[in-house]
Amino acid sequence: MPNSQINQDDINKAVWAACDTFRGVINADTYKDFVLTMLFLKYISDIYKDDHSKLVEQYGDNPKLITAMMSKQRFVLPEGASFWDLYEQRHQAGNGQRIDQALHALEEANGTKLKNVFQDISFNTDKLGQEKQKNDLLRHLLEDFGKDILNLSSDRVGSLDVIGNAYEFLIKHFAAGSGATAGEYYTPPEVSDLLATILEPVEGDQICDPCVGSGSLLLKCGAMVRKNSGSKKYALFGQEAIGATWALAKMNMFLHGEDNHRIEWGDTIRNPQLLDKEGTGLLHFDIVTANPPFSLDKWGHEDASSDPYGRFRRGVPPKTKGDYAFISHMIETLKPETGRMGVVVPHGVLFRASSEGKIRQQLIEENLLDTVIGLPEKLFFGTGIPAAILLFKKQKTDNNVLFIDASREFKSGKNQNQLTPDNIQKIIDTYKARESVDKYAYLASFDEIKENDFNLNIPRYVDTFEEEAEIDLVAVRTERVELKNELNTLEAEMEGYLKELGYGA
Repeated sequence: MPNSQINQDDINKAVWAACDTFRGVINADTYKDFVLTMLFLKYISDIYKDDHSKLVEQYGDNPKLITAMMSKQRFVLPEGASFWDLYEQRHQAGNGQRIDQALHALEEANGTKLKNVFQDISFNTDKLGQEKQKNDLLRHLLEDFGKDILNLSSDRVGSLDVIGNAYEFLIKHFAAGSGATAGEYYTPPEVSDLLATILEPVEGDQICDPCVGSGSLLLKCGAMVRKNSGSKKYALFGQEAIGATWALAKMNMFLHGEDNHRIEWGDTIRNPQLLDKEGTGLLHFDIVTANPPFSLDKWGHEDASSDPYGRFRRGVPPKTKGDYAFISHMIETLKPETGRMGVVVPHGVLFRASSEGKIRQQLIEENLLDTVIGLPEKLFFGTGIPAAILLFKKQKTDNNVLFIDASREFKSGKNQNQLTPDNIQKIIDTYKARESVDKYAYLASFDEIKENDFNLNIPRYVDTFEEEAEIDLVAVRTERVELKNELNTLEAEMEGYLKELGYGA
């Protein structure tokens, strides 16, 4: 029924079914932007249509008042730019052009809120084939989203979470199927949950992800504030280098009701955009968290030594591995009193020498490193290598570093391993207790780390070696003699049978 309450499984199935239009015609990396953008347009169109109907019921004899009140809505939809305008014309030629024009008009009508969000997304593209095929594909897409099951009016949806969750559902499925590129825009939800829980965002926090991707990790931090304090008094910040991914993050924020965000587009290392009012210094945050690209080549080494923000004062990372460039940036954007940080890194960050070793040593000597958590392999989309989480704090209560080896506890999957809720809880409990646990965690002193030449390789600290059971040689010899006697008996029996059958000597 069109007006019945929608449930999450139904909407997830319906949006996933909409992808059938493109499957086998173009790859998911290309069509994901079309499906996700259409979901966003459909949602704001249905809410707008719903609000307009309610105002007509109340003020039907005063169209000017209705127009004035609609202009104050969360999103303004200019005439001809709603999903339903496009749906009505779906049988006519030019669907791609009409959708692009509608998105452009939507950007224009909503000022800075949607500025440039659709600039890298064009439905009028040759990627969808020649004109007739393109028009047919887009007609099918409009019809998929026009079905009653995808009526996203506020009466049916009830809360923004349903739409936001459907968006996340799609992003996760696209990430699972798109190989190496998935890591550019998506962090597995269990890892986001773990980071958001450990970093303990609270009311009033300013939270930043400088490699924001589609925004999932940042959204989890926002949700954690609401869960812990019931407050929406916090602010989300982020930056993303890839234009189409930045657009995903912006739409994701709005679909989750996170209007108090500032997500900038640009290269965080070469051109940081989250600056103070004067534009000369970096903004500082209570929480900084990210899953940066692993060992990024060509990260901006050529300009690092003259960085105007002093991010590389501990040393310039190697030309072909940008891990410590992101770590250095994140450290420099922490507030001096409350700053805390969680970053996902490949294991090489823990032990590689040379310039990385010098940066690592200085971070430890400054007593910024708090915890090292080793994660299982095959956890991240697009790479099978195991990763680690580094936690840093500006104000530590000791000068120790806690090492947690969580690499052996996970739910095994064919393509992707997963951290279960129990696995995550064990990590969190161990982190909070900050004590050594046999074969799982070790609280290392500064001197111990110094003795290891500031190498943070987890097996140096957490001994997971399982001793083999002692072999009882007397018991083994006794068993061997018994087996030998049994064999002799069987051979004698076999010889008797053979003689009976006439095969004996």
